[in-house]
Amino acid sequence: MRQMFRHATAAAVLGAALASTAQAEELVVGAFGGSFAENVKACHVAAFEKATGATVSLKLGNSSQFAAALRATAGKPDMDIVYIDNSLAAQTANEKLNDKIDRAKLKNAADVIPTAWGKDDSYVVAMVSATTLVYNPKLVKAPPTSWLDLADPNYAGKYAIGDISGTSGLQFLLALNKLKGGTLDNIDPGIEAIKPIAKGSAVLYTQADQLLSLFERGEIAIAPWYPDRAGVAMDKGLSLAVAYPKEGAVGILPAVVLPKGSTKTELAYKFLDQVLSAEGQGCFSERAYIGAVNTKVKLSDKLKGIVPNGESLEKAWFIDPEVIAKNSATWTRRWQREVAR
Repeated sequence: MRQMFRHATAAAVLGAALASTAQAEELVVGAFGGSFAENVKACHVAAFEKATGATVSLKLGNSSQFAAALRATAGKPDMDIVYIDNSLAAQTANEKLNDKIDRAKLKNAADVIPTAWGKDDSYVVAMVSATTLVYNPKLVKAPPTSWLDLADPNYAGKYAIGDISGTSGLQFLLALNKLKGGTLDNIDPGIEAIKPIAKGSAVLYTQADQLLSLFERGEIAIAPWYPDRAGVAMDKGLSLAVAYPKEGAVGILPAVVLPKGSTKTELAYKFLDQVLSAEGQGCFSERAYIGAVNTKVKLSDKLKGIVPNGESLEKAWFIDPEVIAKNSATWTRRWQREVAR
């Protein structure tokens, strides 16, 4: 009897240990910082952890940093699933760093708009946003109407633009280039146009929190930035407004990739399913002021005033991610050599 009791006790202890191990399994998720990370926790992480018993560790950065990390750890990634702009997702896909997404493993795949799936299902777009002009209405008397407004002497010393390692910086450069007659194969006009603007920028920011701090301290009045980040900051009481340039905003399609070589594939699929679910998408849209790719999600009137939709969405310029992937290294070298030095 005692022997049976000992065996039963040992089995119970072992079972508890195994259950504890399963519950403690960790998924490392690459995500953008600031309010984006906060909304990932609220809309994606919380439901995932409750459903699976696993825990999530967020690794924060921007798309360029995540792409660099995937290259540096090729085949043995230190992230199991990554939020990354579609242009960089296309680039890492071309470098064979992404696993193909098996839609059959996703309960919510059928509800996702067809155009959200990347080439060969190497990534999936998870939301829709844009680079626009964000300004402080207490400091800016007349709302800006054009990308060229940043060159207005009235804004001298009171603006910031992003380094092109970040999406807003690159998209502002390409928007200027297009306005000045350049093409994606010739960014000479854009480089020349942005040189004096970059020189007068308070900082060439690389992180959202960096720009947010400048707005909070009243050190800048205007910047090319994201309406979703501005909307979240406005909810917290910061004096900001969003203006869509008459030439059109530049569309942003944040995507999700599954890095090749991850040992947590099953968990990563469960997390991705939460990201693409109507619940996860609707929560993120309302909290983050961002468009959804799940067809079951409907935008509230509150969101329609900030999120690209209707005319602002129709006029938005969505740049082919394959073109960006092909040219980004050359553009970055030129930026570092001719603009950022």
